[in-house]
Amino acid sequence: MTAAVAVAGCAGGASGGPGGSDGSDGPGSVGVGDPYFPKAGNGGYDVSHYALDLAYDPAAHHLTGTATITARATEDLTALNLDLEGLDVERVTVDGGRARWRRAGQELTVRPAKGLDRHRTFRVVVRYSGAPVTVTDPDGSEEGWLRTADGAVALGQPTGSMAWFPGNHHPSDKATYTVTATVPEGLRAVSNGEPAGERTKGGRTAFTWRTTEPMASYLAVLAVGRYETGRTTTRDGLPVHTAVDPRQAAASRAVLARLPEAVEWAEGWFGPYPFSSAGAIVERPEDAGYALETQNRPVFAGAPSTLLLVHELAHQWYGNSVTPKTWRDMWLNEGFATYAEWLWREDHGDGTAQETFDAVYAGTYFPDTATNEAVWSFPPARPPDAAHISGVPVYQRGALVLHRIRRTVGDGAFRALLRGWAAKHRHGNADTADFTAYVERSAPDEEFDGIWSDWLYGEGKPARPSKP
Repeated sequence: MTAAVAVAGCAGGASGGPGGSDGSDGPGSVGVGDPYFPKAGNGGYDVSHYALDLAYDPAAHHLTGTATITARATEDLTALNLDLEGLDVERVTVDGGRARWRRAGQELTVRPAKGLDRHRTFRVVVRYSGAPVTVTDPDGSEEGWLRTADGAVALGQPTGSMAWFPGNHHPSDKATYTVTATVPEGLRAVSNGEPAGERTKGGRTAFTWRTTEPMASYLAVLAVGRYETGRTTTRDGLPVHTAVDPRQAAASRAVLARLPEAVEWAEGWFGPYPFSSAGAIVERPEDAGYALETQNRPVFAGAPSTLLLVHELAHQWYGNSVTPKTWRDMWLNEGFATYAEWLWREDHGDGTAQETFDAVYAGTYFPDTATNEAVWSFPPARPPDAAHISGVPVYQRGALVLHRIRRTVGDGAFRALLRGWAAKHRHGNADTADFTAYVERSAPDEEFDGIWSDWLYGEGKPARPSKP
């Protein structure tokens, strides 16, 4: 976390004390109290739409942005906070009027001239610029604005989106997006959702993308560079957009050709695809170092394997459409996506899910002893701290929990459970308590206490389950 150094900002003529004497109670909270990232997000309002107008010059490493944020007050407000890491704020308005603002670490506090009444819809416009920063996560990985050889890729899990636009950066506040990015002619800018225009003028090209389904900010992506782009459809007509670094095109061609097939397979297990398009962005391995399930368009560091493609595709249901309420609930993303790999292998003759379960349990699944032992290092629903929300148990032990549920309810009921869970919380948020309650309601005659206590919340390695 950046040290909190307050920098006062004031628009010309916008001086004076706190905004308004109209009954507003006070400022919204700094952070939503996430158990692992307590300063992430902000209280007092709910964002419905982000309109981001950006310009990036890779040679100068300079970003200019105007963020127009449409939101509704959930309480009476004299001020509200936005998350923004680095970058220089130049001007802030609320509903067209100049607003006072100040900086303290990642917090941008905005004080409108008049208070905002509860339930009121309002619009904040922030003009900003500067050299966007890379954010180092508690586990040592990098996110935020990652420079590449020919541009940049902006990734946001868990908090990196605040490095390129101000917002309410917590998964509990989802919104729609319009992103327009202007880049030097010859480069492309790729984001989430659907392409909505491209215009070249004066040696620069503006690309516009629209995301009409709700999206958590950590799933927003902006990729700038030279790409080979493609468009195809599934048999049902779902658009599939791809953007591939030319140096990865040959290695990626075969696996990306299976994207429509993988979408159709996933719909058979998880229900209707939840978004208006599918696709992928393939960067070079050194550009990001990991894959991320950015909405509609996962990012891959190098040509993905088929299983990695399936993993990130499954996240479109589990993580992107059904989004965790807090970062403690990451196993609802990663456990499900990992189990999707098991299901794909099972359906394609590469070992049953039960065989994969047995190998993970026996400690023979991974080639090294340390990773096999790490499966039991903590319970998937209780990572010990922020550095472990993407730890091995969140993925593998999360998948073990799902397999234990499958063996309890049977294959048909399990498929219905996966589809029903995705449908019930489509485009919403859910936590572990919501999931366990849903499972119990779905199979009221079955007993799940042992699964929850031993596999989901229990410390150490549970006793070997009886053979199915």
